[in-house]
Amino acid sequence: MDLYGKKYATSELRRRVGNMDQIAGIRTVQLDDGNERPTRAAIFHTGSGLEFTVLLDRCLDIPSASFCGKAMGWRSATGDVAPQYYEPEGLRWLRSYFGGLVTTCGLTHVGAPRPESALLGNGLHGRIGNLPARDIQISQEWVGNQYVLSVSGVMREAVVFGENLALRRTVATCMGERRFWIHDTVTNEGFNKTKFMLLYHCNIGWPAVDAGSELISPSRYVAPRDATAANGQENWNKLDPPTHKYAEKCYYHEMTPARDGTVTAAIVNDGFKKGDGFGVYVTYNKKQLPRFVEWKQMGEQDYVVGLEPCNCGVEGREVDERQGLLHSLNPGESREFDLELGPITTRAEVDALRAARNKTKTEIVDSYKRFVKKP
Repeated sequence: MDLYGKKYATSELRRRVGNMDQIAGIRTVQLDDGNERPTRAAIFHTGSGLEFTVLLDRCLDIPSASFCGKAMGWRSATGDVAPQYYEPEGLRWLRSYFGGLVTTCGLTHVGAPRPESALLGNGLHGRIGNLPARDIQISQEWVGNQYVLSVSGVMREAVVFGENLALRRTVATCMGERRFWIHDTVTNEGFNKTKFMLLYHCNIGWPAVDAGSELISPSRYVAPRDATAANGQENWNKLDPPTHKYAEKCYYHEMTPARDGTVTAAIVNDGFKKGDGFGVYVTYNKKQLPRFVEWKQMGEQDYVVGLEPCNCGVEGREVDERQGLLHSLNPGESREFDLELGPITTRAEVDALRAARNKTKTEIVDSYKRFVKKP
C-alpha cells in the first residue's frame, strides 16, 4: 500500500497505529446548525489527502469533497439543508440544492417541472435527492491487503397508486486512495411498468473552475440546449471568470467511450506551469448512462460547471416522452450504475486526458436529436 510516498505492508501499518482511523476512516456526525439540523453525515478520509462527506439523510449524496485542502465540488449559498425543508413545487428544489460534488436527480422525473408537481413530486429534478437512506451500513475493514471504507443504504421513491422504485447505493474508497466510487442499483419493486429518469449532477467548482479552465472530454458531438446556449457555443469547453447576471448554458454531448465502455470528463485549470494546477474528473459507463449534459454557469457565486452523466434530457419528462427517449423499468427489473470521481494534480494526467480527447473529432450540431438514440 502506498502512503506518504512509501510502500507499506498491512502488518507494518497495523504495528504502527492503535486504530486505523489515525490514517483513514469514517466518522459519523449530526449536522446541527440552522436548517441543516438534524441531518446525519458520514465523513471519509483516506490518508492521501482526500476527504469527502456523505449525507445519510440526503440520498447518500456528496455535498463536499476536497483533496489536500482544495475543494473539488461547488457549494451553493443554501449550504446543507435537511430533507424536511424540501419544497417539491416548481423550481423550489433550488432552495435546498447545496450543489455539492454529487447530487442525484430522478427517479421518475429530471429537468423542468411539470404542472402537477405538488401531487406527484415532479418539480425540478425530482424527489430522490431529498430522500433519507434506510438500512444504513458503514464498514471499515481489511479486505485482503486493502483497508476498505464504505457506506451503503436504500432510498425508496414510492407513492400509493404509483411508483415503487428502490435505489440501493454504496459509496466506497480505500486507505491511500485519491478517488472514490459510487455503485447504484435501481429496482422497480412495484407491479407496474414505471417511467425512469436518472441524472448525476456532478458540480465542479473553484479552483478547478476558473478563468482559462477547460472541459476535457471525448465529445464526438456537442449540441446546445436552447438559443442561449447556441450563443457562444464554439466556447462550450472554455470557462470564463465570474460574470454578472450570467445566463446558464447547457450542452448535450455524444461521448466516444474507451474500449471498456467508460467515459472520463474533467474540468482542469491552467495552473500547472505555475505549480498550482488542479482539476476534477468523473468517469462513468456509457452503456449504463448513454447521455451526458454539460451545465455551464459562470455567474457570481453560482460559479460552477456540472458534468452530468444521465439516461435522459433536462427539459423534463414530457419532452423525452414526446421524442421517444424516455426509459422505463418493468416490474422487478433492476439496472446498475457506476461512477468514479477524483482529483487531477499533475500535467501527465492532463496530457493523458487530452490524448484521449484528441482521438475524437468534435462537431457542434444544431440539435441533440441528431445523435441521441432511443432507449
